[in-house]
Amino acid sequence: MRALDIIAASIRSGQAHPTTVLNTLIEAENEGGLGAIRQIERHLAVGLQALEERQHPHSPLAQAWLKATRAYLVTQAERRHAV
Repeated sequence: MRALDIIAASIRSGQAHPTTVLNTLIEAENEGGLGAIRQIERHLAVGLQALEERQHPHSPLAQAWLKATRAYLVTQAERRHAV
């Protein structure tokens, strides 16, 4: 999944622009629906735990990606419910 590659590169570099985060999540949803977003969430949750165990300096960025992914899921669920 291309989104996972983008996220991994972002975490490795230690930076992520908010527009990149949103665009990555939108592209992932366009390619695979909300199931793809849930898959990203699972990967980030597992990856974040591993990074925190190793006290990796970019753990906060991984946490930010996870929070953004969860916020995206909540927002999309609310939009679908409102329609």
